[in-house]
Amino acid sequence: MRENKFYTQFDSVFFEKTRLSMLTILYNEGSVSFNRFKKLLGGTDGAIYSHIRKLINAGYIVQKKGIFQEKIQTNYSLTEKGRMIFREYLKFLSDMFEDGVMEQKADRKDR
Repeated sequence: MRENKFYTQFDSVFFEKTRLSMLTILYNEGSVSFNRFKKLLGGTDGAIYSHIRKLINAGYIVQKKGIFQEKIQTNYSLTEKGRMIFREYLKFLSDMFEDGVMEQKADRKDR
């Protein structure tokens, strides 16, 4: 395994399960409302909002307010920095998987 393959290459804001879930949702859906996050993740308004604030403060997501069905709605989306770190995370997972596959093949050859 290469030395730069450790999950510690990601900061604690990114690599926390709820926030990582939020980033995954945003990466897949593009833009998500507060209520959508709450529905998908569960949790209280305060807990969801706290995670959102940390992601905004880290520069991973942005919020935009708009009118939807005659009501003000806040939507969130990834910043370029957020997209970049999420892609790095996907590459990290892919490399980890590939390393595991290669190690299994090597182990089979050694038998």
